[in-house]
Amino acid sequence: MLQEFKAFIAKGNVLDLAVAVIMGGAFGAIVTSLVNDIVMPLIGVILGGVSFTELAIQVGDATITYGNFIQAVINFLIIAFVIFMFVRTANNMKKKEEAAPAPPAGPTTEQLLAEIRDLLKAKN
Repeated sequence: MLQEFKAFIAKGNVLDLAVAVIMGGAFGAIVTSLVNDIVMPLIGVILGGVSFTELAIQVGDATITYGNFIQAVINFLIIAFVIFMFVRTANNMKKKEEAAPAPPAGPTTEQLLAEIRDLLKAKN
């Protein structure tokens, strides 16, 4: 069972997925900082000094902080846009590779053998 587990972990897809998860987490932190520290303060200034983290509604004893939700939606939209651009670029590169014409096919083995046979007959 241990050997099977080692073979499973050593497969390229598992390692690629692990790297992608780690990089995704780091990218999420960058986007969160971008939204919290740059985008939302600018939007707040444009809207007259509103801080989105302070936007909340009090319903009885519960506080609904919809400003945090707005920030989460903006985080999602930025990440979705970046992923869309990445996938779009990858698809365009793949199309260019597929569009490259195939090199002309050479003679088949049978054609080469027939040519050799004909040359040998002509020589005799």
